[in-house]
Amino acid sequence: MSHIHIPDGVLPVWLWLIGWIGAAILVGVMGRIALADDYRRKVPMLGVIAALMMVAMSSEIIPIAYHINLTVLGGILLGPVLSPIAAFIVVTTLALIGHGGVTVIGLNTIVIFSEMLVGWILFRALIGLFGKGRASIAAFATTIPSLALSTLLLVGIVWLGGGGDLTARETGALDPGNMRFENPFGDGVFKLKLLDDGAHGHDQEHGHEHEHDHAHDHAHEEEKTLSVTRFATVVFTLGPIGWLLEGLIIAAIIGFIAQARPSLVFEGALSGGRHSPPGDETGPHR
Repeated sequence: MSHIHIPDGVLPVWLWLIGWIGAAILVGVMGRIALADDYRRKVPMLGVIAALMMVAMSSEIIPIAYHINLTVLGGILLGPVLSPIAAFIVVTTLALIGHGGVTVIGLNTIVIFSEMLVGWILFRALIGLFGKGRASIAAFATTIPSLALSTLLLVGIVWLGGGGDLTARETGALDPGNMRFENPFGDGVFKLKLLDDGAHGHDQEHGHEHEHDHAHDHAHEEEKTLSVTRFATVVFTLGPIGWLLEGLIIAAIIGFIAQARPSLVFEGALSGGRHSPPGDETGPHR
């Protein structure tokens, strides 16, 4: 939801260059820190989290046109040093299979890292407040503001880019003209687009129907080009539904991991010599 799904040639050059430079500095600095502090034992987890995020971001909940991110989960488990590396791996892989352009890799890395970083910071604070026994509650309460802040960052990028084609997006069952939901299950509920070559890949298999469908899809996309204000209204209408669903998913995952392997959650979240909150007994937390 909060990463940028646009092809190359849409963003102004100065904007995506800033994104690439910022992402390169971020990944380079954190990579050196990771080497210096010997994060090698966390490399397997980095790979697993990156794979989970990539599959999640390729899966769409059709009625609300929302992609589950699992970025907050990644931030909680990886911490601030490995998070930008995971974000860069994910957005680069997605760009190479047609899920967004190569030019937006830098900006997407920064946006996704912001979700992971804010998620890690908030989860750490809430665990200190609630205790380890309420890790699932802390994870849920962390997810929604993290995604809201990164969505605000997305809207800011669209505004800086001048709107126009940047605002063209799928809106699911929401009609952006009147802001009403219409037939939310008309196109199904869930779609995996990990190996999908784009909106028109399906049309290429149908011979003479391709040109007609292509023209229809192009007209449909033009209808969904919005003003920046309407774009913000759309994403902040659809977003909270997705944030709630994602919060429940991440709460369930963190709650399970906190019971089965608490060290995976709490070693990173509570590092730094802070006073241990209540409920920090050794072993599974109940």
